[in-house]
Amino acid sequence: MGKTAAARKLASTAAYGGGGLTVLSAGLYGLLRFEATTARKRIGNAEDEPPDATGWYGRGRPGPAIKVALLGDSSAAGYGVERVEETPGAYLASGLAEEADRRVYLRSFAVVGAMSSDLAAQVDKALPTEPDVAVILIGANDVTHTVLPAASVRFLSEAVRRLHDAGISVLVGTCPDLGTIKPILPPLKQVARVWSRRLAAAQTITVLEEGGRTVSLGSILGPEFDAAPALLFGPDMFHPSAQGYKALAQVLLPSTLAALGLIDDDEVRPEAYRGEGVLPIAKAAVQAVQTPGTELGGAEVGGSRRGVRGLWVELRHRRRRPDAEVEAPDEQEQLESVD
Repeated sequence: MGKTAAARKLASTAAYGGGGLTVLSAGLYGLLRFEATTARKRIGNAEDEPPDATGWYGRGRPGPAIKVALLGDSSAAGYGVERVEETPGAYLASGLAEEADRRVYLRSFAVVGAMSSDLAAQVDKALPTEPDVAVILIGANDVTHTVLPAASVRFLSEAVRRLHDAGISVLVGTCPDLGTIKPILPPLKQVARVWSRRLAAAQTITVLEEGGRTVSLGSILGPEFDAAPALLFGPDMFHPSAQGYKALAQVLLPSTLAALGLIDDDEVRPEAYRGEGVLPIAKAAVQAVQTPGTELGGAEVGGSRRGVRGLWVELRHRRRRPDAEVEAPDEQEQLESVD
């Protein structure tokens, strides 16, 4: 089965409540389950809570404030760093405040060790805050805990649907390529690479079908990690370092701006010379998995959102923004003054 067909089948299986594996993937699943225990011992268990990025950003900037909900696992929470300014939430909110020239209120609901099944509880907490955009990072723990991919995708689908139905824009950073993680050794490394990439493609299809937007994290948040693992990985060589979280935020920021409709006029239309364009959903999902930083969102062709091969999708390679001065969140301003 080709990558596109596998991604489409996995997303379809999740949508209809199935959870079965093919004979081939059942064998991979058994190997992954056996090897994952050893890998997790090398990685270690999270004991210290990361700094909480919740708070106000963009001091002195005008309102109305942009409200951001950050959901997901340790990669969203910023596990492994000591200062709040080093968390992905602080990097993202500071950059958003500077690019939009607006105040930003970020609320982090991310939990270290969370899997896709934990998103429902996080969405329960996020909905009453009425965010403008929800940013979700999830999937790596599903792979290392050997959760069936169809189940993972189904939980994510439900979370995105609830947020979208509430009028909240949704951006999902899809599952990274775990084949590049240092503590994960062969043959698990090869299995994890195939597993995580197919999960990422299926996440992409499901999120787009539910009205969200995705950005691929690929080979651990971008090719920079392959070139400088000592700089961009934390001490456990599994979670990002402060520089790694900064790289993550640099990938998320342009797509978050797009989700909020805060992009320049020259970025409205896809640019063919940058490899951008409109593609059928499954083909676009596989391309995105192969190229970190690729953003996908819904599109129309001839006034229709769907063609003979399913949903039309706009594939973009957003330009990275200049580094913003990262702030610590201000907890003094009251949430009631958001508007």
